[in-house]
Amino acid sequence: MNLPEQPSTFRTPSADQPWRWRLEGAEGAEVTLSGDAAEAYADRTFPNQGDAESWIGEIWAELAELGVAQVTLFELDREVYGPMSLSA
Repeated sequence: MNLPEQPSTFRTPSADQPWRWRLEGAEGAEVTLSGDAAEAYADRTFPNQGDAESWIGEIWAELAELGVAQVTLFELDREVYGPMSLSA
């Protein structure tokens, strides 16, 4: 599956891109991806909640294959909701 290229601003949460997903294992610890997976999926930030939710809806199965069991949504440092399971 080809994902659309994301602008380089989709990296660090900021006032312009405050929404992000924390990728977690089954026990709730943050999962650290490496290599190409880290480049493709880690540290993504989004301008609004809808964009963040659309993105996770498109790639959740790939994240699950990489060992991500659940995700939690944040707006800057505020936990919005989660954890949300990625199991089918």
